[in-house]
Parts: sequence; C-alpha cells; structure tokens
Amino acid sequence: MDRSRKAFALICVAGVLGSSALALSGCTSQLADMRSLEPADAPAPKDPRAYLPVNDMPLQRDDTTMSPEERAKIEKELLAARDRQASATAKSAAPAK
Repeated sequence: MDRSRKAFALICVAGVLGSSALALSGCTSQLADMRSLEPADAPAPKDPRAYLPVNDMPLQRDDTTMSPEERAKIEKELLAARDRQASATAKSAAPAK
C-alpha cells in the first residue's frame, strides 16, 4: 500500500509539472510579441529578416579632393585660431595684479 501511494504521488507530481510546462509554453509566444521594454513611439523594424546590403557599393563621388593649396590654407587658418584661443586663455588665466 505504501508503494502505491508513492506511485500515485509521483504521477500527480509529473502531471502537475507537465500541465504547468504546457501552460507556460502557451504563453511564451504572447510574451515574446510584447513591446513593453521599448518606448511607445519607437519605430518598428522594416523587415527583421532582411539581410544587410553587403554587395551594394556606394555611388561615385562627383567632387574632388582638396588641392594642396586649399589644404595649406585651411591648416594655416586652424593654427591661427588655435594660437588666438591659447593667447586668450592665457590672458584670462593670468592672475589680476
């Protein structure tokens, strides 16, 4: 009689585990579709299964690179701006006498 009680208890436990597993697996598809972690105005992905455009090449540029004269002029302007900023910072950082 003791053996049949253990068998009955084992069957009951297996039944409860099995039914709870079925109940929880039925809810996972609904939980996966919820968008609760994203803001309400977040854009939806266009096509989540689409591959990245690996073989698409960018269009050829119409503009040319800078000439050495243009580059030297811009570098000269940047150096002058840096020197002006450094001198202005040094004047403001100097203690007032």
